[in-house]
Amino acid sequence: MDRITHDLLEKRHISQQQIDRLTSRGVKDDTILETLTKVGAISLNFIKRFVVEQIRLGRYELSIIKNYHFLDEISILSHLAEVIEVPFIDLDSIDMDYRLVEKIPTLQLKRYNALPISQDDMYVVVAFADPLNIEAQESIQRLFPRKSLKIAVATEKQIQAYLFKMELKDSVKELVTNIRNELRNIGTIEEQQEASSILQLIDVILKACIKGRASDIHIEPTERNCVVRGRIDGKLAEIFIFDRDIYPPLASRIKLLANLDIAERRKPQDGRFSAMVMDAEFDFRLSTLPIIYGESIVMRILDKTKALVKLEDSGMDSESYQKLIKGLQSPFGIILVTGPTGSGKTTTLYGALNELRNVEDKVITVEDPVEYRMNLIQQVQVNPKVGLSFADALRSILRQDPDKIMIGEIRDHETLEIAIKAALTGHLVISTLHTNDAISAIPRMSDMGIEPYLISGALVAIQAQRLIRRICVHCKKEADIPQALLQDYSSLIPPNTVFYEGAGCKECNGSGYMGREMICEVLPITEELSSMIARGASKDDLLKEAKREGFIGMFENGMTKAVHGITTFDEILRVAKG
Repeated sequence: MDRITHDLLEKRHISQQQIDRLTSRGVKDDTILETLTKVGAISLNFIKRFVVEQIRLGRYELSIIKNYHFLDEISILSHLAEVIEVPFIDLDSIDMDYRLVEKIPTLQLKRYNALPISQDDMYVVVAFADPLNIEAQESIQRLFPRKSLKIAVATEKQIQAYLFKMELKDSVKELVTNIRNELRNIGTIEEQQEASSILQLIDVILKACIKGRASDIHIEPTERNCVVRGRIDGKLAEIFIFDRDIYPPLASRIKLLANLDIAERRKPQDGRFSAMVMDAEFDFRLSTLPIIYGESIVMRILDKTKALVKLEDSGMDSESYQKLIKGLQSPFGIILVTGPTGSGKTTTLYGALNELRNVEDKVITVEDPVEYRMNLIQQVQVNPKVGLSFADALRSILRQDPDKIMIGEIRDHETLEIAIKAALTGHLVISTLHTNDAISAIPRMSDMGIEPYLISGALVAIQAQRLIRRICVHCKKEADIPQALLQDYSSLIPPNTVFYEGAGCKECNGSGYMGREMICEVLPITEELSSMIARGASKDDLLKEAKREGFIGMFENGMTKAVHGITTFDEILRVAKG
């Protein structure tokens, strides 16, 4: 029996009969306490208060909660902070003074799980993962002999993550010093932008983000710092933190690379540039946005090799792939790829273009902006400033004798109307639409003012998709899924299925995930579905008919990937559970 269950039993907060009843039903010893909370025998809040009290009295180490996955570390720590009357701080929500950490050896801070975060004339505020560790407090106090320590509480994971960022910052310390020296010795703004150390720093940032598998680089000034974040597997992660004085020359040099006006800081600007990074050529699409402390700069990394990814290599299961390929072989009609922003729709469109392009067919695309350049395809960049909208470009394209047309995104009635007409007059059209699932695309088109009989005649297939994070292969381990959850989805889970998760390691920056792949649902429009659409059938009726014909939804597709150990149960619930 585990320690907390034993102590609750000893103090008569739970009874032996309750435990015996659960064990007789096959509940394992290590899940008894969690099960007792689920059946209402004891409240989760009471257990949290009990554990915090035992930690405060010194009977439990704070690390005891790591053995109980259902005891949320943040709620335990925030309650402990309340009891001992110190603040609990979410480090991600504050603008930290990083100059404080520079004065202290990182190894010492790692040892004590401590992080100095701010100071005034009298106090230094230090966040501890264990606020009851007196030895750690005394050691850190010796590092600040002239000021008193103010204790705060933060999670160990956050403290270690920020210390790791400080180590990264140390690795470019010499470069930052060189930049400062160059800026002091250089007078004019033009000379500052040409400073070689700034170019080296940009190269380091690009390399670190590309090595870290980022899809976007965010450079953001704050009141005290300049923060560089990368979007890795769909989530932003801080990669570098510099002092505020590094931001102006860094921002100007990046804008110069993309041929933007460096003197214009009041209006948003867009540009692009190419660079060789680690012997490979990358395109970077740049966007600037004026904010309170300067400009937020976002660079989309366009890896040319990703434009040539085959559909079957993107994570599509063979059944969905066959359905989509059959649709792409249609001589005319419209194929839609749907999903929210960042779900990989554009990559799927390029994958489809790869299947379509050949010498015999004229393929034209209308995009905003053109992300990847491809041979054998005529690509048109939308430019509203000169009156070239999606609809205008489409009208002109139809006079260019195309066989196949790709429209980056259908945003309005006019574009959709021309696309439908093109599909009905002998062209194959592929495009994207923002809907949550495949079936929803049909009522969405009706809402945009297209008659049902036109939709039924033009539609060939609809694919809805999302991106899920793959479990890191370096720290993959068996996952403990609550029994209640397994019962909720028992129809989709084969008996004796073992689920996996990532423990978090250096390779995946502690996230437990590495890389992403697609989950999807493909709805081919059969004759029966087509006639139902023409009659204006409801979404529920269309879904019923689709399922009768063998349609497999995105959640079921995702659950199959979790069952096969590609991703986690939690990830499928997060991404695909509508």
